[in-house]
Amino acid sequence: MGIEIREVKTKQDLKTFIHLPAKIHTDHTNWVPPIYMDDNVFFNAKKNKSFSYCDTILLLAYNNDKCVGRIMGIINHRYNDLHDEKDGRFCFMETWEDQEVFDALISYVEKWAKNLGMDNLVGPLGFSDKDPQGFLVEGFYEPMVISSNCNFAYMPRLLEQKGYEKKVDCIVFKVEIPKVIPEIYLKISNRVMSHGKINMLEFTKRSELKPFIRPIFTLLNETFKDIYAFAPFEVSEMDDFANRYLILMDPRFIKVITNKQDEVIAFFIAMPDISKGIVASKGRIFPFGIFQIFRAQKKTKQLNLLLGGVRKDYQGMGVDVVMGVKMFESAIKRGLEYIDTHLQLETNHKMNAEFKFMGKEIYKRYRIYKKEINHNTN
Repeated sequence: MGIEIREVKTKQDLKTFIHLPAKIHTDHTNWVPPIYMDDNVFFNAKKNKSFSYCDTILLLAYNNDKCVGRIMGIINHRYNDLHDEKDGRFCFMETWEDQEVFDALISYVEKWAKNLGMDNLVGPLGFSDKDPQGFLVEGFYEPMVISSNCNFAYMPRLLEQKGYEKKVDCIVFKVEIPKVIPEIYLKISNRVMSHGKINMLEFTKRSELKPFIRPIFTLLNETFKDIYAFAPFEVSEMDDFANRYLILMDPRFIKVITNKQDEVIAFFIAMPDISKGIVASKGRIFPFGIFQIFRAQKKTKQLNLLLGGVRKDYQGMGVDVVMGVKMFESAIKRGLEYIDTHLQLETNHKMNAEFKFMGKEIYKRYRIYKKEINHNTN
């Protein structure tokens, strides 16, 4: 009968969409399932505010009534208008190694985006850079972390055979946590703090973080505004994002710096890796999965750096070193051994240079692809 593409219309369709990756990755030892409670919210247009300013389509591929693939298409009008672009996006694509299925899904999204006036299709890329982005192209045997794609090596190859080319890479460094903090960092940190112009805030309880959630995300909006695919948080989105992840955060690995006016001018957010706990719980937090996640968080030797930012007028003054020293101190006390820096654009030359100066190498690479679709798309 050939490949049939069906749009997700019902609750059962959405359930199939959400749980298909677990079937495809059954024998993929490095794969980390999503937290299904989050997926049920993320893909629900009534609960995820991103749907309100985007055109979207969710598709399933069937072969002889067996579901064999999925894909999501997104047109982020807010981002396109702000950056004067006409880009459609594809994301959350999953198939077995089957070029016919892959082609049918991506071609459907190309036509859909073209019919809505788009010139290009880019991806994998979700509503914003806060969602998993890029196909993994290097580091297939390295540990995967939350909010990043874990695809088979054949996925970028199948995409390239459809005429897609690199748009930009996101890279990840592995940073060893020193048993003793280098003297040069301590000197810089002490010098910056001795000026008496900033306050270093650390936390032991999640409740202590709540007054800083909106100021942190407001600063995030300011410092990330020029980063590719970044979509600013609205106030309601700040609260939703915090509510989703705060339960999983260890407050000891959130560092905040304020100035004498009590304005948040810098922050680092990291968390001990919970991937093994998510695997053990099969992506289900309740009723007992949360205990497996907390157990994994206590046993892990890896710290995942999630977000960080310094207000523009304080950049280059050493406040990042102050936070880095404090993060190292907390990590050493906790017995952690290395940091996964999470995805950052290869074009972020300043940050990348700092990691390379420390002698660190890229150990994972994710690629966002592009293809012109306003011509020669049948």
